[in-house]
Amino acid sequence: MKAFPMFIRTTGRKVVIVGGGEQAAQKARLLLKTDADLVFVAARLEDELQRIVKDGRAQLITTLSAEVFAGAAMVFIGTGCPAFDAAAHGIAKASGCLVNVVDQPELCDMTTPAIVDRDPIVVAIGSEGTAPVLTRDIKTRLEELLPINIGGLAALAGRLRPSVARNVPRDQRRAFWAWVFKGDARDQWSRGAERDAARAIKRAIAAGGLPSRSGKGQISLVGAGPGARDLLTLRAVERLQEADVVFYDRLVDAEVLELARRDAERVFVGKDVGAHAWPQDKINKVILAEALRGKRVVRLKSGDPGIFGRAGEEIAAAQAAGVPVELVPGVTAASAAGAALGQSLTERGVADSFVIATGSGCADNPLPECTRLTGPGTTTAFYMSARHAARISQRLMQQGLPADSPVDVCADVSKKTQNLLRTTIADLPKDMAHNQIRNCAIILVTWPLVLENCAYSKEPAGNVVHI
Repeated sequence: MKAFPMFIRTTGRKVVIVGGGEQAAQKARLLLKTDADLVFVAARLEDELQRIVKDGRAQLITTLSAEVFAGAAMVFIGTGCPAFDAAAHGIAKASGCLVNVVDQPELCDMTTPAIVDRDPIVVAIGSEGTAPVLTRDIKTRLEELLPINIGGLAALAGRLRPSVARNVPRDQRRAFWAWVFKGDARDQWSRGAERDAARAIKRAIAAGGLPSRSGKGQISLVGAGPGARDLLTLRAVERLQEADVVFYDRLVDAEVLELARRDAERVFVGKDVGAHAWPQDKINKVILAEALRGKRVVRLKSGDPGIFGRAGEEIAAAQAAGVPVELVPGVTAASAAGAALGQSLTERGVADSFVIATGSGCADNPLPECTRLTGPGTTTAFYMSARHAARISQRLMQQGLPADSPVDVCADVSKKTQNLLRTTIADLPKDMAHNQIRNCAIILVTWPLVLENCAYSKEPAGNVVHI
């Protein structure tokens, strides 16, 4: 290493920033995360820095001199003028300060790393200036890995350490802290149940050790999004990395499964339309069986589990068994389709309502009236409807939608196999058959408030292409 990584205490210490423009503001944003006493040295400050001074978070000195550096823990210099920066660097060094000069690495005693802030947990990533893009990428990945509230758990632990020292025998403390930071307490905290987690921790301390387990685990119904792994929510990634068992189906992309904990068991519970190798009641039973063994279970569903994902049945089964269950929403296919098309699903004066419908129903209602809410001023996303394109086309034209109205078909949205097709409502069945679109497709139909605006254009909007 050419630089030694360390953390410098800022409480009660002065940090000087020379400059009053954007470069100085960038450093100020970082240092405002600390409790340092900030001093700006500049003849004039931009509006953002003026507000910091006005709020009492920093003081302003308008004249550069050796005195302003006296006792400073660190100095950051960024005026935008290389010559002035070099002169300020000389004065600061003569005062014995550690100095960072923006964009002049040869004048830097220290560099500012990429920071993942979960105060008081802080992760710093540096490359000694060789690969800033890589450090930002690593930062992004760590942001995904660490729960946004994990710092609060560390802070609570810090406050409770004296109580642990009094009540928990020394030979049991390691196991106790492992439970806090890697067991059920952390799981509760990460899910957002901070108050329940804190109560459990305090009860365990009062009892002198680890809590007795109820024997029940937990179930998370997690939205995997439309396919691309970077469209998962941070919470979805957290649940995958906490899971002991992951149940998934054929629509979940393999790259998404790679985000799961390496030693987590993966169980395929695939379901195909018309060929349910895994009926819903069987899926409910195997999920519950694992949770009742005390395991953390993830039921991974494509899109959003609350939209045609049969989440209600799985939630009801878990609640009936007394197993904690949560729903982690995901990016639903209709939203991803609109993004792939480069267009909004609603638009003032054209479509002020958005309808999500399905062409495939349940055994009691296999062919639902999926077009009943479609009319002027609506955009309708038809899920699980590829096999019903002819029926949908016919019904919409019977309801008054002109035959030449444009329709977008979005297949395998956000995946490497993504296909986008623009056609008309009349040609929808023929064109889908010609392009062999049978599954994993969203049919998007916008019925404008004014039908004159509904003419079919061979030039698709956004980045839609014929396939």
